[in-house]
Amino acid sequence: MKKTICTLPALLVLLSVYGQQKQGKVVYERTTQMEIHIQGLADDMAQSLPRSHKDKLEVLFANDQSLRRTVEDNTPEELAEPEGGMQIHMVMAGAGDVTYTNLATGQIVEGTEFGAKNYIIADSVRHPNWKLTGATTTILNYPCQQAVMQRIGKRSSATMENGKLETKEVADTANIVVWFTPSIPVSAGPEYQGQLPGLILGIDINNGRTVYTATALSDQTDLTAIKAPSKGKKVTRAEFEKERDKLMGGMQRSHSARAAGTIRIGQ
Repeated sequence: MKKTICTLPALLVLLSVYGQQKQGKVVYERTTQMEIHIQGLADDMAQSLPRSHKDKLEVLFANDQSLRRTVEDNTPEELAEPEGGMQIHMVMAGAGDVTYTNLATGQIVEGTEFGAKNYIIADSVRHPNWKLTGATTTILNYPCQQAVMQRIGKRSSATMENGKLETKEVADTANIVVWFTPSIPVSAGPEYQGQLPGLILGIDINNGRTVYTATALSDQTDLTAIKAPSKGKKVTRAEFEKERDKLMGGMQRSHSARAAGTIRIGQ
């Protein structure tokens, strides 16, 4: 039996010739594993803290464009009130974000809210070194291929000690596994839009730390919704991160003063 190895550039050419569905909507379930450590918290209270968080997102795509947004309200969940009146709230990072991608030009426009302020972040599609492994699976009756890559960067880590919330960036190396279907030759997905030659139906980040699973796929979509967000202060990614760090510093001082904490969970 011959084994044919198809590189990403060659696969892109084949898809442009044989591609079929070019618009639709995908609903994903996102599961995020959480590690929360609060010094001085009683064992029974610590055991009551959730170990994972689930939410749903949808991706609309058509006309070489895509839009990612949440499909349910992810309001902060008050979990417990230990001795001393400290209240703990959980918020999913990016719960209300909207991400628009022009797949033809590589332009990304993200609308996000942080610290009661709205921001519009301009960015562009990145092109990391994805590798096709040859592994295959089926998701929602679509044949999928596996692509992997390693992302080296930073992530936020939150800890609470003596009623004081501390947030800092830590080094983070993530192993990414993606399943995409060449049967739908649209480079859309809940993450890594514009990077792979087919619709992304599954993602596993760091052996289950964050998992996206497609649960429904339709060839119908809301064309009027697929547009760049426009409400908010326009900033670059670097400018947003600078303002975010400044706001987080103020939030930490405020939480420390009233012995309360909001833990923001992200990937």
